[in-house]
Amino acid sequence: MIKLVEIVKDSGSYNLREIFVNPKHVVCLREDSMVKQHLAEGKLPEELDARQRFTKMTVDNGFNGTEFVVIGSPAIIETKLNGGSRVVLNG
Repeated sequence: MIKLVEIVKDSGSYNLREIFVNPKHVVCLREDSMVKQHLAEGKLPEELDARQRFTKMTVDNGFNGTEFVVIGSPAIIETKLNGGSRVVLNG
């Protein structure tokens, strides 16, 4: 399991919380520019740096996927999910 920090919208405000993800169930990572815009507008918690990037992560949970927005660029999240090791794709 990998620990990440998720951005959660709760009754109009944004909060941070830790989540634990099984890397074997992550099916998609993509940058989330909408949350970056919310950060620039001051809608996110003040402890976040203005240069911060965000990733929308899709996790397979059987019949469909669940999406989470986590702190970090897709490349950083991918490195965390793979334990810092490089992965060779077969195709």
